[in-house]
Amino acid sequence: MKIFATFLFVLLIFLSRPISAQTKADIIIINGKITTLDDHNSEAEAVAISGNKILLTGTNEQVLKLKGKQTKTVDAKGNRVIPGLFDSHLHVIRGGRFYNTELRWDGVSSLRRALEMLKEQAQRTPKGQWIRVVGGWNEYQFEEKRLPTLEEINAATGDVPAFILYLYGKAWLNKAGLKNLNINADTPNPSGGLIEKDSEGNPTGLLVAEPNAFILYSTLAKLPELTTEEKINSTLQYMTELNRFGVTAVMDAGGGFQNFPDDYAITDSLNKLGKITVRLPYFLFAQKKGTELNDFTKWTGMVEIDRHVHNGINEVDYHVKGGGENLVSDAGDFENFLYPRPELPASMENNLKAVIQLLFKNRWPFRLHATYNESITRDLNVIEEVNKETPLNGLVWLIDHAETISEENLQRIKALGGGIAIQHRMAYQGEGFIHRYGKKAALATPPVKRMLEIGLPVGLGTDGTRVASYNPWIALYWITTGKTIAGTQVMAKENVLDRKTALKLMTSGGYDLIREKSKGRIEKGYYADLVILDKDYFYVQDDMIKTIVSKLTIVDGKIVYGDNEFGNLAPAVLPVIPAWSPVKYFGGYQYK
Repeated sequence: MKIFATFLFVLLIFLSRPISAQTKADIIIINGKITTLDDHNSEAEAVAISGNKILLTGTNEQVLKLKGKQTKTVDAKGNRVIPGLFDSHLHVIRGGRFYNTELRWDGVSSLRRALEMLKEQAQRTPKGQWIRVVGGWNEYQFEEKRLPTLEEINAATGDVPAFILYLYGKAWLNKAGLKNLNINADTPNPSGGLIEKDSEGNPTGLLVAEPNAFILYSTLAKLPELTTEEKINSTLQYMTELNRFGVTAVMDAGGGFQNFPDDYAITDSLNKLGKITVRLPYFLFAQKKGTELNDFTKWTGMVEIDRHVHNGINEVDYHVKGGGENLVSDAGDFENFLYPRPELPASMENNLKAVIQLLFKNRWPFRLHATYNESITRDLNVIEEVNKETPLNGLVWLIDHAETISEENLQRIKALGGGIAIQHRMAYQGEGFIHRYGKKAALATPPVKRMLEIGLPVGLGTDGTRVASYNPWIALYWITTGKTIAGTQVMAKENVLDRKTALKLMTSGGYDLIREKSKGRIEKGYYADLVILDKDYFYVQDDMIKTIVSKLTIVDGKIVYGDNEFGNLAPAVLPVIPAWSPVKYFGGYQYK
């Protein structure tokens, strides 16, 4: 008893010591306009970080008391500081493997400039490689307000094979590309796709999804890959590009032709080396029609959800989070607004039910791609049926996209304890949606304000890179203005969100979606993921939101990116390989 009393006395003395005597900060940021998203302390001037956690927020005077001899002090110089952005639907693991091969038209303001980039890249692309433009753009962003013609593409690229993807609706192959892939007059159309022919019966180079995107996926998958060393560099470049926009975390939604575990080898190796610079929980995407149940049976037997072991070097999240966004091919309703909504096959319910039963049984979280309300209705019928047999009991699950979801289905998702991950696909497809379904149908597509009103967990993301751009600030611009990248007012103004609410959806809201705590805010005890912005998100004009980037990005308490001003604090810039990579010459997202 005496020993216990002595111990208690010592403990009380320790706890009564000033915090500055207990712990010194590793990093202190001062002179900032800090938006904490902490409901009890929403604005601060300074923040202290110890290890990978927030130690204190407050005034400069309060926080500087935690400065020690080894503390790194960063002067934010009055810039806005926010929690790191969390993209709740992005394809990083697949996208990273190909990033260095891709010529990005994201943000390019004229077709003339886009064609100039094609021509310039053709001159440096070596024999055996292709020019690739893979999503993140549309014709409305161009001054000319039109798509390129095949004649223009062929003139710009010459004998170098080229593939140009337009949303998930169509793609162009130049003459050299057709020859390289041996596509000719006798090549049959794949199921759900069209190889356009001219009056002589020869392929023109246009590939059309009618409406299934398999023809686009599968053609892209035939193009040559980088070497392992180049894929590693490519993935690092892509993560740095995300860090440049202030992205500190991503939920990776798998993707077509992204096979587990083989196609995860690059990020697996980077994780072991402690080089992943975004939190990266990922979902396993079933690849082949008819074998989905076998795949998920195998995966649930070999993977323990969330039971990842830190290696002592890298404590950034990298682990299997669950199944999806594709659970069964029969449930896939591609968001190709160039064509009518696809009708899911009658076999969908039985096939989906078997997979969901397996996931329920093994307590695997899951996400389900569903663009249209008609598809969501049938998905929910299956989930409700399985829930009666094996209750969800708090299992994390969510619907991805949900552009045309009804009030009834919102309520059904809430009753089942699910959530919704929305993206800025309408910023890129809003005009096309209106052309098919009319202006009225687009006014609340998706009905995000209503989702929040009824208390649904909602996360905001991009679905980059093959339809929309990976730039998260386009998503924040779209959801706070209702406008497309071309400035067309698609969403009704009464349905848009204020800037703070929108920011929450791309920070703490994403974590609420998967019920993870202590992330997404700048608050004592939370993980230290935060960003110094180059412009004040809360006060710049609407159009300027699209141009925001990070000056300094911190992930898990480590500085992973710094612009020229903070470059001395950040890791050295990694040279781009291979030497012909478009990223080396143009970078990623474009501003001209």
